[in-house]
Amino acid sequence: MTTASKITLIRVAFIPLFMIFMYLSGGEPGLWMWISLGLFIIASLTDYVDGQIARKCNQVSDFGKFLYPLADKLLTIAAMTMFTEWGSMPAWALMLVLAREFSVTGLRLIAVG
Repeated sequence: MTTASKITLIRVAFIPLFMIFMYLSGGEPGLWMWISLGLFIIASLTDYVDGQIARKCNQVSDFGKFLYPLADKLLTIAAMTMFTEWGSMPAWALMLVLAREFSVTGLRLIAVG
């Protein structure tokens, strides 16, 4: 497994932690919300880092091509799910984004194959 793929897996591991702290915050400003924001920012930065490493060190792999965009989608959808739970975002918008993202991911899988 390449270094870039390991970093992507770390981003995926951040998603449950992000969700837990978002849930603990209850949508109210405070310590839990700041921690979840920090986790989101760190996870977003790993997106940049693993992309740079993959390109610079020629670590592009089929696994990375699959997991890299999926990790981004999961992180974003996790945040949107909490916003929907709190009533800050309509559920139909989340469903629209989910449908689009998974259809695009399906098309990418077909293209990679």
